[in-house]
Amino acid sequence: MIDCSHTPFMRALRGHAARPSPVWIMRQAGRYLPEYRELRAEAGDFLSLCFTPKFAVEATLQPIRRYQFDAAILFSDILVVNWALGQSLRFAQGEGPLLSPVSDAKSFETLNADALETKLEPVYEAVRSLKQELGAQTPLIGFAGAPWTLATYAIAGRGTPDQAPAKSLLKRDPDLFLALLDLLERSVARHLAAQIEAGVDAVKVFDSWASAAPSDAFERICLESFARIRAELAAKYPDTPVIAFPRGVGKDGYAAYDAHSGADCLALDQSVDLVWAAQNLTQTTALQGALDPALLLGDAASLERAMDATREAVGDRPHVLNLGHGVTPDVPPEMVAHLVNYWRGGEK
Repeated sequence: MIDCSHTPFMRALRGHAARPSPVWIMRQAGRYLPEYRELRAEAGDFLSLCFTPKFAVEATLQPIRRYQFDAAILFSDILVVNWALGQSLRFAQGEGPLLSPVSDAKSFETLNADALETKLEPVYEAVRSLKQELGAQTPLIGFAGAPWTLATYAIAGRGTPDQAPAKSLLKRDPDLFLALLDLLERSVARHLAAQIEAGVDAVKVFDSWASAAPSDAFERICLESFARIRAELAAKYPDTPVIAFPRGVGKDGYAAYDAHSGADCLALDQSVDLVWAAQNLTQTTALQGALDPALLLGDAASLERAMDATREAVGDRPHVLNLGHGVTPDVPPEMVAHLVNYWRGGEK
């Protein structure tokens, strides 16, 4: 087993502050990199990129070679769990993911988790290869989508602006909705556990649509669901930190996660006031985020001011510099380089 526990990223997740904080960014492998676009063309389609270990390994390593980030994140997709359960999945140009909808009892009965790890073995093979490539200096993050977010795609069969189909099913047939959520919860826990067994050093749960959860159901379908996954992983893998990213939930939502989720690190979206977060989210070991991705489309001076403000806001809290959401395809690669270089060398 390759030990990365000494690295700044892993130490931050375990409560040791460093200045400058370790840095990686969400979607650090992706369409803003010309080498990624070439790899994507070679793979032929997005799922082949995810499920062919040599391609997934290369996509993961590309931003590490360019920027020497303090952590790598496995190149994959949150919807591989839905696919492994039996939903058809394809990615259409300009439309995003398209799945066979699960919106009634008949379609729900087609889902089966029995072969989940077998179907996702190429993902775990990529993890094993990456650990050998990265060695002891660069930790590897595994991840999965949160059950609520996966349910929104499962029910609608695609991404939607307000997740109305999922909310409608919750209201129309709560038993069916909760059965789907439970299946996804158990499957996410298994997928994360399999990544840990393959060698990842930390895992992250992306609840990208947490902000769309009905307020009267948020605790049940987002917070409690994550907390159960976290508790299950903690029982089996107590040394593997877990990052929670309940995007867009606001101060009350983040405060609830801080108090009750058990997360080792809270990833903050760009709407969160970092001064408030550093002072109030005190139950969580570390904070991550929360630069606005739009700063990478602006001028260098504005980005520098935001990073200076971040340093001041987090104070002596254990912290990981990241974006509040993913880097966008139109970001110039040199702006990402400037982010990393200024953060590491701009300490006053």
